[in-house]
Amino acid sequence: MAKGKQKRKAAPGDVATNRKATHRYELLERFEAGLQLTGPEVKSLRAGKVQIADGWAEIRDGEAWLHGVHISPYGPASRENPPPDRPRKLLLHRREIERLLGRTSERGLTLVPTRIYFKGPWAKVELALARGKEQRDRRRELKERDAAREIERALRWRGR
Repeated sequence: MAKGKQKRKAAPGDVATNRKATHRYELLERFEAGLQLTGPEVKSLRAGKVQIADGWAEIRDGEAWLHGVHISPYGPASRENPPPDRPRKLLLHRREIERLLGRTSERGLTLVPTRIYFKGPWAKVELALARGKEQRDRRRELKERDAAREIERALRWRGR
């Protein structure tokens, strides 16, 4: 891989990462938010049973909500399990919510979860303020990556 563009290694507390986000969106700014969960959801999260690829966040009525994140039901807590795809409240300061509301009201910007992790005993979600890429931008990025890989391969072969 080209220098500076290496994949980010998973941190020790990482539960899930959204690798599709960098392909689908241009990530402009990142924020950390707490995640309001029930007990069985935390257990399921610690077991790594979460999918965030189709997740997104919105600001509604002065509160931030996370949608499209699937946390599988925790087996031993069968009766207390909430619905797996329910919207979950994000814990942010009022100033951060107002700032994000102002930024997302701009045309084409959205909030995308990039990873879920534990920071001590607390479940956190990293949100990115993102602008969607067009299909031609994605194709161009793939061509550039392939060209860089071919150049690197040729240089490595030549050095033998």
